[in-house]
Amino acid sequence: MKKRVLSLLLTASLAFPALAQKEYVPVPENVQARKEFQDNKFGIFLHYGIYSMLADGEWAMHNKNLNYKEYAKLAGGFYPSKFNAAEWVAAIKASGAKYICFTTRHHDGFSMFDSKYTDYNVVKATPFKRDIVKELADECHKQGIKIHFYYSHIDWYRNDYYPLGRTGHGTGRTTHGEWKTYYQFMNNQLTELLTNYGPVGAIWFDGWWDQDQNPGFDWQLPEQYAMIHKLQPACLVGNNHHQTPFPGEDIQIFERDLPGENNAGLSGQEVSPLPLETCETMNGMWGYKITDQDYKSTKTLIHYLVKAAGMNANLLMNIGPQPNGELPAISVERLKEMGEWMKIYSETIYGTRGGIVPPHDWGVTTQKSNKLYVHILNLQDKGLFLPITDQKIKKAVMFTDKTPVKFTQDKQGVVLKLAEVPTDIDYVIELDL
Repeated sequence: MKKRVLSLLLTASLAFPALAQKEYVPVPENVQARKEFQDNKFGIFLHYGIYSMLADGEWAMHNKNLNYKEYAKLAGGFYPSKFNAAEWVAAIKASGAKYICFTTRHHDGFSMFDSKYTDYNVVKATPFKRDIVKELADECHKQGIKIHFYYSHIDWYRNDYYPLGRTGHGTGRTTHGEWKTYYQFMNNQLTELLTNYGPVGAIWFDGWWDQDQNPGFDWQLPEQYAMIHKLQPACLVGNNHHQTPFPGEDIQIFERDLPGENNAGLSGQEVSPLPLETCETMNGMWGYKITDQDYKSTKTLIHYLVKAAGMNANLLMNIGPQPNGELPAISVERLKEMGEWMKIYSETIYGTRGGIVPPHDWGVTTQKSNKLYVHILNLQDKGLFLPITDQKIKKAVMFTDKTPVKFTQDKQGVVLKLAEVPTDIDYVIELDL
């Protein structure tokens, strides 16, 4: 496995010369931030922009080949009258989530914050004239929730995002500027985000894959990452590039897949030693789509959170706010129901790492110090075998009421003898090692 990782990194460095630089060594503040990130385990993703007005997802500009000048007219009617940052953060906090990742600028190029480097932003181009990112960040700081910023490397609006990648060809841009001015623009905006909005937990990049058909293209990521770490040393850098992590990155992101799985076709990369995060939608889309009401059940969402924790990863669960600025009622209901579950079981999630028993069809384990939490998600029997051979089990109890659970242990492992076939959403047994 190590040889393959080194091979992948070497290949990436040859294709993208800026990657072939000295080894990145995180500072102590960053190392501590990584630990806190892993301890938090659960965050909420928010995809919100002027694309929400079209109610057809965040890729509507590309998918419908909308002319960039016509698309920009959406800003003139963007007025989310029901937007209330305090209500957003309170609903998200009630779910048990510890951080929010918000789309400050998506692929359509529209900035959801006040930027002096473009008038194409929520304050200058809309009648709303309020800095949504500022209000959200301030409320997160007030309510004790960390704020992360999504930032797109792609821009379907600016003509200096050039050469064009594999997306956004149908937006009507016929003249093209130079990459160096776009790169400077991004770094100027990132500096604003890391200077004007208080402590930022992470910068969450997206879009590297857009240039995968231009193998000689240099994103100049190491320099960009170094700038971020200089501005806020504790700010974590993640990139949704679907590759083995590059130098300078602090977390590894998996899209619509748990680490090591590749059901969605986006996560074939090796699992690295970095803190892990998997992002998934609450329904089917990232941005608001009026025809997508196929929300996952509370049970499914809880199982995804538990499985992520059992695979030593965080879950970043997405919601697409409505055009009027409200969170969809169904998503708020799901947040509340997840929060009710977390009130009981959060000890088995927060601060844990993947347990010594690897994931199985029946469920996963999480671990904290000498406590091993066995999360039974799918079992049709009253007995469960755990291949624990090198540690002595001192005690086994039901997590909820500490009722003793009978068990036997020999050189082959441990057999838990349950009082009934598990029917709970998550039947948790606590083992003392």
